[in-house]
Amino acid sequence: MLDYETLRIVWWLLLGALLIGFAVMDGFDLGVAALLRVLARDDDERRALLETIEPVWEGNQVWLILGAGAVFAAWPLLYAAAFSGFYFAMLVLLLAFIVRPVGFNFRNKLTDPRWRETWDRILTIAGLIPALIFGVAFGNLFLGVPFRYDETLRMSYEGGFLGLLRPFPLLVGLVSVALLLMHGAAWAAVKADEVIARRAEHLLRSLSFAFVALYVAAGVWLAFGVTGYAIDGGIAAGGPSNPLLKEVAHSGGWLGNGPLGNWACVAAGIAILAALAAPRLSVRRRHASAFVASAFAVAGTITSAGFALFPFLLPSSLDPRSSLTVWDASSSRTTLGLMLLVTAVLLPIVIGYTTWVYRVLRGRVSLEHVKQSHGMY
Repeated sequence: MLDYETLRIVWWLLLGALLIGFAVMDGFDLGVAALLRVLARDDDERRALLETIEPVWEGNQVWLILGAGAVFAAWPLLYAAAFSGFYFAMLVLLLAFIVRPVGFNFRNKLTDPRWRETWDRILTIAGLIPALIFGVAFGNLFLGVPFRYDETLRMSYEGGFLGLLRPFPLLVGLVSVALLLMHGAAWAAVKADEVIARRAEHLLRSLSFAFVALYVAAGVWLAFGVTGYAIDGGIAAGGPSNPLLKEVAHSGGWLGNGPLGNWACVAAGIAILAALAAPRLSVRRRHASAFVASAFAVAGTITSAGFALFPFLLPSSLDPRSSLTVWDASSSRTTLGLMLLVTAVLLPIVIGYTTWVYRVLRGRVSLEHVKQSHGMY
């Protein structure tokens, strides 16, 4: 079995991979839902656009379940602190996830335009809210979350939902919204009817530039306006999971003093280049390549945040020593090792099945198909 320090790093990488998998796979259907009333002009077009995501959205959320399960089992202290601190935000997030399938199922039950318009608005909001909340959550990680541990490792949280809505996290939330809208437009250009796809192509350019501008602004703010944390002195990378056994000091910034700060800048550069490449590829009718570029932009954005924070998982604004890191928030070595064996068996199955599903469902959803099936609803 791998040593404890290596297992912790492996699970940090796996957590990042699961977050990227969720953002790439579920991000585009959130983006499509948010753009429903922008890309589609009438009821047939909206039905056609929704049909590009209806067969796959539920499978895409497997990545969210895997990520939450990994946090619960591999990082129990992180799970407890994050779910306590972001409780109301997660409740809003879950409500948005709940109304999406309801909207998919009930939108076409009645032909009344007001009924369908209402559900279209609900689906649009349900696509925007998760994108915003995920970004705000990431932004708060860099500022620190108001929690602390006492000497018996009992955690207390001293914040509220409104306290999370600070200027920098809101900016990061807008970065997330622009990113997933861009990803959704790239998917619509690949999968939707040609009429809708052409609109998505034009919108993709604007969304790409908006994402890059917001992302650069957030990066500049992070580099020069946000104080980072650094572990003061040594830490037992293979030691017990007790966050109070270390000392944490304020540093000049997350990007400058972090051990992976330079790699965070590299990942950010990849995200920017990929986002700028997506609309160029789409205009050249290379829609699949544009979607891949958009996926790289999503992956690069999340990777840059993870690298900038490393080794911190959840910094504390009340007591920096209580901050959770890769070295002091994990489960036991045995638990991490057994979970790694299970993951090595099940994750390839999930990836293989997902690949097969998308291969079976390849091709555009045409307006002609939707109009022919109109009598079925």
